[in-house]
Amino acid sequence: MNLLTVVLLLPLAGFLIALSIPRSSPQASRVWALLLSLGTFAASLGLLAWFDRGVAGAQFTVDLPWISTPDIHFHIAADGVSLWLALLATFLTPICVLISWRHIQKSVKEFYAFLLLLEFGLVGVFIAQDLFLFYVFWEVSLVPMYFLIGIWGHERRIYAAVKFFLFTMAGSVLMLAAIIYLYNRAQTFSYPAIVDMLASGRLAFTPGEQMLLFLAFFVAFAIKVPLFPLHTWLPDAHVEAPTAGSIMLASVMLKMGTFGILHYCVPLFPAAARSCAPWIAVLAIIGIVYGALVAMVQPNMKKLVAYSSVSHLGFVVLGIFSFTQLGMDGAVYQMLNHGITTGALFAIVGLLYERRHSLEIKDYGGVATAAPWLSTAFLVTTLASIGLPLLNNFVGEFLVLQGAAIANFKWAIWASLGVILSACYMLWLYQRVFYGEAGAEVRSHVPDLSLREWAAIVPLIVMMVWMGVYSQSFLPPVGKTTALVLEQSQINVPFRVGMPDRKVIFDAETQRRGEQTEPLKTFSSASLRLRVKTGFSSVEVAHAR
Repeated sequence: MNLLTVVLLLPLAGFLIALSIPRSSPQASRVWALLLSLGTFAASLGLLAWFDRGVAGAQFTVDLPWISTPDIHFHIAADGVSLWLALLATFLTPICVLISWRHIQKSVKEFYAFLLLLEFGLVGVFIAQDLFLFYVFWEVSLVPMYFLIGIWGHERRIYAAVKFFLFTMAGSVLMLAAIIYLYNRAQTFSYPAIVDMLASGRLAFTPGEQMLLFLAFFVAFAIKVPLFPLHTWLPDAHVEAPTAGSIMLASVMLKMGTFGILHYCVPLFPAAARSCAPWIAVLAIIGIVYGALVAMVQPNMKKLVAYSSVSHLGFVVLGIFSFTQLGMDGAVYQMLNHGITTGALFAIVGLLYERRHSLEIKDYGGVATAAPWLSTAFLVTTLASIGLPLLNNFVGEFLVLQGAAIANFKWAIWASLGVILSACYMLWLYQRVFYGEAGAEVRSHVPDLSLREWAAIVPLIVMMVWMGVYSQSFLPPVGKTTALVLEQSQINVPFRVGMPDRKVIFDAETQRRGEQTEPLKTFSSASLRLRVKTGFSSVEVAHAR
């Protein structure tokens, strides 16, 4: 049993053992969940230590027969993207345990058992290499989140849980149909085998087939992102979910959609992805601007943060469909950034709710007077969320906008509005909640952070600063994987570099088709940027459609 299998199965073992703890010992359930989740995170750090950053492709591979007919394997592996997303899940689970320590008083054993089961499903989604196994983990992660919202949520929890379940299941059915069709054509569920068959020409789809398969996968992933206009389940789910449910939903579960788009839609159906890219980019930009505008008028803190997720994840989708190295790197980095910053926002909003028992912004004001350290933590998180330089979101948004500008400069202009608007709604939220005169209710019911709460918040703040200052400790494995996706799909944005004074045209697209007669050099987006900076004074960059 290799280390990746241990990281995957530890939460499942913890779930089964948690169910056996007596209901009369809620503290034992809390301690067990904390120890197990910390152990899983420690094991996942071992994955990071042993991961070869210089190699593109899957590592820690386990491939065991599971079901003989049809041919289904327990096939798992981690690459430079799935490794970070699995680490994000294992990092946030113990934080969720700490945040819920006092807040969850009903059915404590079941709550922590479902939290561990959710971690098992999320890690499995990111490392599954068999399409059927991927679908199993996809559905497994849905069940505990449904119960976390439906049992431990707020007043309209049943409505929110059912809406969440129905939206996700509708997309899942389409994806299952596409997976079955792929198996009938390829005679295997193995994702690496299908990619190899497509690359070698042993498996080919007509344009119509490819478009239908792409849309079946994409709709399932777009609902999970969620991409405008399929986002309507998200605000309800966030507002009604307990704090731990909101953290895991926003920080990790939404990344199942963006990861699926990057890992499955683009490599398996590149021509359809390229055909659909313009309207998907438009939907992403609408989501960026619409999510920010709607967040600005929200009276409820959780709903405001939920709509901010619609806006931030629009950047991720736009980066993927820029089909540039910079854009895809930025998209993956923004997945991780959003997981950290939005997880911290929901954690601190949850701490405010525990104290004041209200999510309405009008019920606050002057919190900085009563709880200065809590206010400081929220300020750092707010600045990270709006993309302040030296904090994590700045790096991801900058890379996405740079990649979008290479693909279509108008996309970058419109998307940049989301950066400005995010500063408006987040700073206005901070002003209304933390500044002003503290009322009697705030002074008497909003104490400062406790030691347990510090233990939950400090790691998130450290990650915001670390990812903003030293992004190269995260990006190289990501770049290897996204470069491999672009190479496998042959979908990189073609561009021309013209030097008018020498009448030489470097055209990546015509070079691939073998139509160029002069000696050429094909630049990646990164090397193009370097050339422009180092002195080709008359360089014209044009997008070649």
